[in-house]
Amino acid sequence: MSKTLHFGLIGCGRIAARHASIMQQHGELMAVCDIDEPRALSLAASYGARAFAHHEQMLQAMEGQLDVVAVCSPNGLHPIHSIHSLQHGCHVLCEKPMAFTLKDSEAMMETAALHGKNLWVVKQNRYNPPVKAVKELLSENKLGRILSVQLNCFWNRPASYYEHSWKGSLELDGGTLYTQFSHFIDLLVWFFGPFEPAHVQLANLQHQGIIEFEDTGIVSGKFACGALGSIHYTVNAYRQNMEGSITIFGEKGTIKIGGQYLNELDYQQLEGEPISGLPAGNPPNQYGNYTGSMSNHPEVYEALAGVLLQNGHGQMLNTSAEAAAAVAVIENIYCMAGRSFTSLVPGFNTLQQPLGH
Repeated sequence: MSKTLHFGLIGCGRIAARHASIMQQHGELMAVCDIDEPRALSLAASYGARAFAHHEQMLQAMEGQLDVVAVCSPNGLHPIHSIHSLQHGCHVLCEKPMAFTLKDSEAMMETAALHGKNLWVVKQNRYNPPVKAVKELLSENKLGRILSVQLNCFWNRPASYYEHSWKGSLELDGGTLYTQFSHFIDLLVWFFGPFEPAHVQLANLQHQGIIEFEDTGIVSGKFACGALGSIHYTVNAYRQNMEGSITIFGEKGTIKIGGQYLNELDYQQLEGEPISGLPAGNPPNQYGNYTGSMSNHPEVYEALAGVLLQNGHGQMLNTSAEAAAAVAVIENIYCMAGRSFTSLVPGFNTLQQPLGH
């Protein structure tokens, strides 16, 4: 491994531009790919990289020259783009969601193991200061037995968000839990372990004819640790994102991480010392007429570089096994609502969609 990292990018949309700028702090962006060729050429020109119109062309032409490929394509293409990158000898950093099914997630992990490469999935909300503080509380059992947990995800996504885009399609978007709220589901699993849904109610209340799945959902169930849990989510918050929060009721304390993006400590009543002195978090990612989760991608790349260049420094980087556990929860929720997913690993050449988020 070189002392600096050589990167490739699959998908040249908005989030890819964020990746590209951060890559420069740890090495060099060598190649980018998107079937929207002008978009690929534009991003490549900004960094002196080579541009390609298909990911296989890029991987073959750059064989042996890339250390890490960042997969920033539409959700449904993540498995095949990750698998092909791993097969060509690259480590992979995949944007969320890892996949739509546990089966595809496992295929990705098996490919990484077979080729001796790392497969990571971006879960940047783990780096939010209040999230890190609550994770520490839980790890030290300072809340005692966890009794119940409530996750609220109240965001806004207008019709314009889905126009002229793969977003909103079952085949490439997958659903609101995958595209908007998989970061939040990841934190539930990271905090409390596997979640089994018992009751699921989904509805498309304000996006009929615009998206092919729900815009609102209410889920109740139970965690492996015994705690009861509820998930209430929507993209119908009026005008703007309202709240992303996790409230935890433990036998030794109650605590709520809130704000719009799990970026504020809203409430705490603890048996022990209260959490204090938290640093300010990063602002949310800005995407023109809407905002996303916190812009903690620099921390993700710092951890990645630590693993690859500094003998394993950077342990908070999300593992593929943890990401697959979050996929399994979402897949189970959708299956309970009567939806099923077909593996997108076979037949990928028929999916000629622009690659960027």
